[in-house]
Amino acid sequence: MATKTTGEELSVDEVLTELAALEDPKTRAVNEKHGDDHGVKLAEIRALAKRLKTQHELAVELWATKNTAARLVAILICRPKAFDYEELDAMLREARIPKVHDWLVNYVVKKSKHVEPLRETWFADTDPVVASAGWALTSARVTKQPEGIDLAGLLDTIEAEMKDAPDRLQWAMNENLAQIGIAHPDYRARALDIGERLEVLKDYPTPPNCTSPFAPIWINEMVRRQSK
Repeated sequence: MATKTTGEELSVDEVLTELAALEDPKTRAVNEKHGDDHGVKLAEIRALAKRLKTQHELAVELWATKNTAARLVAILICRPKAFDYEELDAMLREARIPKVHDWLVNYVVKKSKHVEPLRETWFADTDPVVASAGWALTSARVTKQPEGIDLAGLLDTIEAEMKDAPDRLQWAMNENLAQIGIAHPDYRARALDIGERLEVLKDYPTPPNCTSPFAPIWINEMVRRQSK
C-alpha cells in the first residue's frame, strides 16, 4: 500500500525526466572534478525534494535507478528509520560517488537506529571507501558521544596509516584527527603534533574566509572560536 503524502506525486520516470531537463554542462564539469557524475545543481535537487516531501517508496525506486541525481533526491525524501541494517549496508557499499556517499552517511545513516553497528562494521572494512564511512561516523562519536571510544587508539592508527591512506579514507581520518584535537583538550597536543609531522592536506587550496582542512590550522581556529 502506498504511503500517503502531502508532497507532489511523480513517477520515477517523471522525476528522471525533470532531472534530465535540469542538467547543465558547466555544473557537470565542476562536479566531475570532484568525482560526482551529474550536472544538476544541488539547490535544484533540494528544491525538487522539497516539492516531493517524504515518499519512502519512491525513494527506494529512485535509488534503484543508480542515477546519481536521482539517488540524491532519494536520500532527501526517504524515511531513514525505515531502512534495516542490511539495506543500509548494501546502499553504502554501492555509493561510490562522493556526494551520494556523503549525503547517505549524514542524512540517512546518522538518523538510523543501526548507526552504531554499521559504524563498527564499516570502520573495520578493508575497502577504503567503506572504511571512510566508519571513520566519519566515528568522528561524530568523538564530538558528541565519546564514551567507549578509544581516542588514544584512534590517534595511534591515524599516526601510522593516514599519510599513505587513499584520498577519501585519508580525508575521513584527517577529520577524526581534527575533531579529537578540537573536542578533547587532553589529546590536543598530540593531535597537533601528528598533524604537523604528517602534513596531510597542508597545501590544500582553501577559499578565502574558509578554514583550512590542515588539522593544526583547523584545530587552532576552532579552539580560538570556542574561547571567545
